[in-house]
Amino acid sequence: MAKKTITMNRQGYFNSVALERAQWRRKAAYFHSEFRRYIKFLIPEGSSVLEIGCEMGELLASLKPRRGVGLDPSSKLLEMGRKNFPGLEFREGDMDNLDKLGIQETFDYILINNVIGYVGDIQNSFLMLRKFCRPDTRILVVYYNYFWEPALKFAEMLRLRMWRPPQHWFSSRDIENFLYIADFEVIKKKNYFLLPFRIPLISWLLNTFFANVSIFRKLSLIQLLIARIPHTSGHPDDITCSVIVPCRNEKGNIEQVVLRTPGMGKSTEIIFIEGHSQDGTLAECQMVKDKYRDKNIKVFVQDGKGKGDAVRKGFSHASGDVLMILDADLTVPAEELPKFFNALISGKGEFINGTRLVYEMEEGAMRFLNVLGNKFFSCMFTFLLEQYIKDTLCGTKVLWRRDYERIAKGREYFGDFDPFGDFDLLFGAAKLNLKIIEIPVHYRERTYGSTQIQRFRHGLLLLKMTLLAMNKIKFV
Repeated sequence: MAKKTITMNRQGYFNSVALERAQWRRKAAYFHSEFRRYIKFLIPEGSSVLEIGCEMGELLASLKPRRGVGLDPSSKLLEMGRKNFPGLEFREGDMDNLDKLGIQETFDYILINNVIGYVGDIQNSFLMLRKFCRPDTRILVVYYNYFWEPALKFAEMLRLRMWRPPQHWFSSRDIENFLYIADFEVIKKKNYFLLPFRIPLISWLLNTFFANVSIFRKLSLIQLLIARIPHTSGHPDDITCSVIVPCRNEKGNIEQVVLRTPGMGKSTEIIFIEGHSQDGTLAECQMVKDKYRDKNIKVFVQDGKGKGDAVRKGFSHASGDVLMILDADLTVPAEELPKFFNALISGKGEFINGTRLVYEMEEGAMRFLNVLGNKFFSCMFTFLLEQYIKDTLCGTKVLWRRDYERIAKGREYFGDFDPFGDFDLLFGAAKLNLKIIEIPVHYRERTYGSTQIQRFRHGLLLLKMTLLAMNKIKFV
């Protein structure tokens, strides 16, 4: 590209290279194909998507959005996009003039695709971006790692990469700070591409495995931040709550569940899901339902086996805005549920997970091998989900009904693999980029019955599920 392009404005430059860009994209087919596959993992089909820096719209179209709007400064690239993808809407512009586009809607996802370096006033642009956001909108900021600047410039000199005009080069911390001062909250940081071109086996090995190891991760070409708008969700008195209680051979705990579960929000319903017990648990559930008619109690018998099946049936019958899981053994006290409720509705998190590994446990509450297993899976899940998880197997989990419905809709991605229900929810929440936080709970020794966990058999099953998640989430 001739030196005179340095003096062109951004729009003039991208118009001048519109045809050339199509040729260069074919030369970099491996990079664009792998990048497209990665973004498709992060943005589910059927979402509403605004892509800033859409070029010809190929990536946006591949996402199969319910509503897709592409923004780019090049009228010629947009003309190609309109011709190739008539189902999408294209607008001419960039992040510096978001207030002049006439877009009067919000989106599920906003993808800022490698254009942040060309923005004149990033803080102001992020502030303008807020009008396209809802509390559940996810902002994906994709940018080149500034460590790669010399290599990319050298590749341009050798004509191995298309020449680009000068741009800003930011660190991850710089962009995170711009988001922060515009009142966005970063949920995740991701890295991708140690080798942006294809060498059989080597590229796969470096980009799939080594790019996920901390010592190499910061050397990746592509860096990505996922952010949201922090928010509260209304007044507690306007929000209803459903407490799902899976119960199998827990007759001696059922009445205590009813007596000890606090009322939360506008109303609280307790839903017992009985699991084909041998000790009269079902009759006990019916008894407390009749005895405490002033409380909203429902009783169902699960169709299949396992806690996961019971939780899914309970959620399907729940009417509350907030969905909670409480184990019937009451080793996590029911009195602690308001902590979860308040953390959710205040916007502290979108998926609230209990952790039993902070406070000192009662003697006999958890066997030593179980403690070791929980610590192992904590390390594995923190690595997999890129959000700190201290206790994956605590039965107490709380989330919004609307988010559970999204998790259930995307469940086919992982398959029906989890008889416990904990991993199913955690994996689904992570894939949707929900903010996961943990609430420390006091873990008590059970007072009735015996644990139904079989340490070695269930431990192997948990390990199998972890390996599945590694393939589906981390090494995607």
